[in-house]
Amino acid sequence: MGIQNKRNGMIDGLRGFSLLGILMANMLIFQYGLWGKEKMELFGISKPDTLFHHLLTVLIESSFMPIFTFMFGYGMIKMMESLESRGLKPKRYLSRRFLLLLAIGALHSHFLWEGDILFFYGIMGFFLLLFMKRKPKTILIWGVVLLSIISLMGLAPKEENDPAAIAEQTRMEAYVKQSIIVNGTGTYEEIKHFRNNEDPLGMPNYMLVTVLFIAPFMSAPMFLFGMYAAKKRWFEKLEDERASYRFKMLIFLLTGLILKSLKFILPGYWWSGIGGMCGGNLLALGYIFGFVWLFSRTKSSTWLMRFQAVGKLSLTNYLMHTVICTTIFYGYGFGRFGKLGVLAGCGLAMSIYAVQLFISPLYLTRFRVGPIEQLLRMWTYFSITGKPKPRKDNKTIAA
Repeated sequence: MGIQNKRNGMIDGLRGFSLLGILMANMLIFQYGLWGKEKMELFGISKPDTLFHHLLTVLIESSFMPIFTFMFGYGMIKMMESLESRGLKPKRYLSRRFLLLLAIGALHSHFLWEGDILFFYGIMGFFLLLFMKRKPKTILIWGVVLLSIISLMGLAPKEENDPAAIAEQTRMEAYVKQSIIVNGTGTYEEIKHFRNNEDPLGMPNYMLVTVLFIAPFMSAPMFLFGMYAAKKRWFEKLEDERASYRFKMLIFLLTGLILKSLKFILPGYWWSGIGGMCGGNLLALGYIFGFVWLFSRTKSSTWLMRFQAVGKLSLTNYLMHTVICTTIFYGYGFGRFGKLGVLAGCGLAMSIYAVQLFISPLYLTRFRVGPIEQLLRMWTYFSITGKPKPRKDNKTIAA
């Protein structure tokens, strides 16, 4: 099952591995809604499900999407280097790629599901163009500074008795209760209308614009760390760096788990919020180094090859999650919204991912890339084959 030769297999493997955690975290959104997952008490979930939800919050949520984010930044630098080696202009091709991500994300969120991240990745892509030519040290400093600022935001105390906060909670609860009815029993048009028109936040337009402006800075650190890793050639000398991977894995896993657990261990302390803001990214780095350390000894692991296959089809597999899960949970499908439970939902996520682990390698024995990946390549390079065209002056020189 030899899937690839030239591509860095570990990178595709990491991307594929991240989709497992992303699906498990997204399963909460599929089951309870983007805002409903923060109001689980309204669904009357059992004590075992409540405990398992806490476990997911610490181990999975906010720690697997950053892996994918890291790989996005990493892949962006690798694509830049590949284009430059062909004498092409990276910004032109990357801009086209990000534009299509914006389009796919907008369609995905409007017609299918509220938890889309592709539109946001398109926005972030244009933001990251500012750092593409920066020195590794500059990128690292920006990443660390932004992560520190974001973490400090978790120190902001919550005024639970503030009238505005009470009104916000009341509005959110009403929205979630309505979502249970609409998403669980509504038609496709009713669910789409609710998703695109109901506002749970009640923000004025200028506030929404402010949020959109700030959002890139909130997740920028892991994008930048991925760019830094690519520029510093991480994951290219796997066996030589194995001891380093193990050490970093232990440090980041331990630190990330402690920080993310603070709000459960010390729930009454106002400063415990810093753990959730910072710990998720640090735990993600621990998972990254742990995965690389685990598979660094062998180049022919069957499981690594399966993770690679899922990673090569990451966009297609990600969108398939939406098709499958909205069919299961929404009213126009089987109507299981809010009814399955957290633990059972996690089992469903693992089952879906297990199928993709076995189907993805089979698909790649017949096709080079997935359908969405091929569309992205065709648009990026303005080529039916999905491959970059050589520059005319390169042809002249070669002649």
